[in-house]
Amino acid sequence: MAEPANSAWKKGNAMSAWKRWLIVALFAVAMAWVESAVVVYLRTLLDRVQPYQPNPLPEFGELGPTELVRELATLVMLFTVGWLAGQTPRSRFAYAMIAFGVWDIFYYLFLNWICGWPTSLWNWDILFLLPLPWWGPVLAPVSIAALMIAGGTLVAQFDSANRPLWPGTTARALGFGGAMLAWYVFMSDALAVAEGGVERIRNVLPAAFNWPLFLLALAMMASLIVDLGWRIWAQGGCSRTATGAMPKASSQFAAKANRAEER
Repeated sequence: MAEPANSAWKKGNAMSAWKRWLIVALFAVAMAWVESAVVVYLRTLLDRVQPYQPNPLPEFGELGPTELVRELATLVMLFTVGWLAGQTPRSRFAYAMIAFGVWDIFYYLFLNWICGWPTSLWNWDILFLLPLPWWGPVLAPVSIAALMIAGGTLVAQFDSANRPLWPGTTARALGFGGAMLAWYVFMSDALAVAEGGVERIRNVLPAAFNWPLFLLALAMMASLIVDLGWRIWAQGGCSRTATGAMPKASSQFAAKANRAEER
């Protein structure tokens, strides 16, 4: 029996979504190689391949301001590819999250391949410089990157203009709060010496990472993925009929999801 045209269109659309996912991921992997290569050049020049050592951020001419602009440019490129890949505002943001997550994970993989560092997920690293230096074990940003890939993939694959997928208000509040909490954990050591001026900030070396607070932040951010998964299941997931209609029970769950979103 011939396959319904609508069903064939849905299969083609799903396939193109996965192709977009792979293209975005490929771009992010290439960006990760560029990022890791540049970082190796800079750290070799400054003799800071291992960042956790005295005077971790030495001054070196105009490299400081140039590095800050390079970080911003990297973010612009990652969010630009997300904008180009998505078809709705939600999926555009989701693809940007996928790109960021893949980029971050492969950045550390390539660093290890090029220069042998990090030797462990527990190694300390300077994660970012804006607005203050972020410090944390490699495992911390990699964990967040994994969440970004997971959540971004759910939205990118299941969101559409006529059937939007986005976390509810409560999940968004928890996710945002978790992101702000993680941000604080990363910058807490720099914030503690900020009154001492730029030189104190440059030379700070954290003694311990606040894992309990970070794990709380990670759980709060993970609530976004739980909420998305529940909404996909409530909407019938991939079990829609060939006409695009949801089973009756799934329709009832979807209505509950929509009511929850309105609240």
